[in-house]
Amino acid sequence: MSEPREHRLRRLTMRANRRGIKEMDIILGRYAGAQLAMMDAGALDLFDALLSENDHDLYQWVTGQGTPPDRFAPMVAEIAQIACNAK
Repeated sequence: MSEPREHRLRRLTMRANRRGIKEMDIILGRYAGAQLAMMDAGALDLFDALLSENDHDLYQWVTGQGTPPDRFAPMVAEIAQIACNAK
C-alpha cells in the first residue's frame, strides 16, 4: 500500500523542519517549503533518502565543507542555493 502524496508531503516537511540541529531545520525547512509540492515521485524518494543522512554530514555538504555522494550532489546544490537566497 503506497502512502498518499499529501501525507508524504506532510511527513517529509515535518522531517525537514525537525532535524535536531537548528541550522538544518532552517535550511531543509526552507527547501521543503519551496520545492516539495513541485517534485515528482523520484525526487521525493531522493529527498526522503537525503533526510536519512546524518545532520553533520548534511550541513557540511550544504555549506561546501564536504562533498556529497554523487546521487545527492544536484539536490544538495539546489538546497544550498535556496537556503542562501531565502529571506
